[in-house]
Amino acid sequence: MSPEAVFKLANMLVLPQWLLMVFAPRWIVTRWLMNSYSIPVCLAVIYVMYLVSSGPVDFAAFGSLPGVKNLFATGGDGVMLAGWVHYLAFDLVAGTVVVRDSQEKAIPHWLIVLPLFFCFMLGPVGLLLYWLIRVVRTQVKPASFAL
Repeated sequence: MSPEAVFKLANMLVLPQWLLMVFAPRWIVTRWLMNSYSIPVCLAVIYVMYLVSSGPVDFAAFGSLPGVKNLFATGGDGVMLAGWVHYLAFDLVAGTVVVRDSQEKAIPHWLIVLPLFFCFMLGPVGLLLYWLIRVVRTQVKPASFAL
């Protein structure tokens, strides 16, 4: 399968869980997806496949910005795809944490729809937005926020 086809597949793979977390967060299927981590695990398999097929990983390159830049510049489609799948997986995990935590803290779901959108599009921005909502709604000290 071409990297472009896998890119499209990976993007489509995450959409059902994102939509369910927004529109049916307490449905049994949504809960199963969130508790099983099945979609992030599928993405992890894709990630490993492309990471391994791209040749040996230069872990020392992760120690500097120029090193990371060089990895992406010279790694080709496989490295870029692995990087993108990495984002998809961890943004989905962040969104799952937001939904779970908001339910545990009895934060109204409508308040987390915007943070979920930002988790989907800009991962850490959505987590930050949720954290702010959580602090205000629960009046908990920021230091007690634990994932």
